[in-house]
Amino acid sequence: MACAFEERGVRVRRVRLSAADHVYWRRPGAISYRGTLAEWPRFLAALIEREGVTDLLCYADRPPYHAAATRVAAELGIVCHIVENGYLRPDWITLERGGMSAYSHFPEDPESIRRIARDMPDPDFEVRYRHSFSLLAMHEVINDLSNRFDPLLHPHFETDKYYDPVVDFLSWVPRLFHAPRLRRAAAAVEKWDPTTRFWLLAMQLQSDYQIRANSHYRHLSEMLDEVISSFAAHARREDRLVVKLHPHDNGLERWDRIAERLAGARGVSGRVHTILGGDLGRLLGRSQGVVVVNSTVGIHTIRARKPLKVLGSAVYDLPGLTHQGALDTFWTEPEAPEPGLVDDFVRALAGSIQLKGDFYDVAGRAAAIAEITESILSGHPKQTAAFVDPPPRLARLSARRALSAERGSGP
Repeated sequence: MACAFEERGVRVRRVRLSAADHVYWRRPGAISYRGTLAEWPRFLAALIEREGVTDLLCYADRPPYHAAATRVAAELGIVCHIVENGYLRPDWITLERGGMSAYSHFPEDPESIRRIARDMPDPDFEVRYRHSFSLLAMHEVINDLSNRFDPLLHPHFETDKYYDPVVDFLSWVPRLFHAPRLRRAAAAVEKWDPTTRFWLLAMQLQSDYQIRANSHYRHLSEMLDEVISSFAAHARREDRLVVKLHPHDNGLERWDRIAERLAGARGVSGRVHTILGGDLGRLLGRSQGVVVVNSTVGIHTIRARKPLKVLGSAVYDLPGLTHQGALDTFWTEPEAPEPGLVDDFVRALAGSIQLKGDFYDVAGRAAAIAEITESILSGHPKQTAAFVDPPPRLARLSARRALSAERGSGP
């Protein structure tokens, strides 16, 4: 991407924060920062002024150094562009100004979304780019271990990892032993009689910033307790709850045991089932509805025209798409998404802050680089209509966090 910008006459500088940045950036134009996280905003502001920087580009917006960078950019009146895995998956990348999820400037009122959709083409959902999990894991290992064992290059670097990398990687060994049982449970659920009523709870990764920064939960066990308690008190007696683990869950938290314990305490033992794997499309089609914190499973759910309850902050949580009532009412009076609004939302999202591409596939990278550089250099013409200020979801997230703090839970 740096080469593509330079070919267009744009000067590029890269700030290296950690040892991994030396591994992945060996070309000119790098500036190594070796100070503390507390000193980082002042260093960055001085760098921006000295170098005449007009735009910042970050991968993800919530890691500590990146979150500080978005604030510095806002204070100095320059644009901070965020790239990340797409809200639409697979085969999509997100490109947003200012932030994502709770910090996203994408509108949330249906009329604005319908208006944006009118000027957007139909999305291309053909899967063009693929990469293996092993390739992703290899780069994760190189990145994390480079930083884990670096006492010299960047001695003050503060990792944002939820788990120690060594513990995280070793955790996949015991996972090999209990994963088959959870996969068998998924196969059993898929064979249930078609008349069996069940709800799907899509788990996310405890380490994900979608949980750590875009929800009010300190730990997903709090969310599990909330959902299972509500299910036990308000769902039909014949209903079941299927807890679907994230495919990349490392097994350290043992959500299956937590769910089993909570189900027993709430009097619904035998009605709560934890699974790993299973065909998401088939599970969505047979479910009564889905509960998420803010997973991209939510978009798959509304596209499948199934009721969805969002517990965190998500760009797709808006009237006409998701259940707007309390969780307790979801089990008996779920609000189904409006088909026309679903289509308009996906078209507006894809046409403004999503682009086709992939970080690991060669052709996918080339496609993404071409779109990202063109969008940034042309002033994001596709995003203009889909940008509102301030971020409309941020105030609600702050309120939820304050309420959780009063109750003695949440971050």
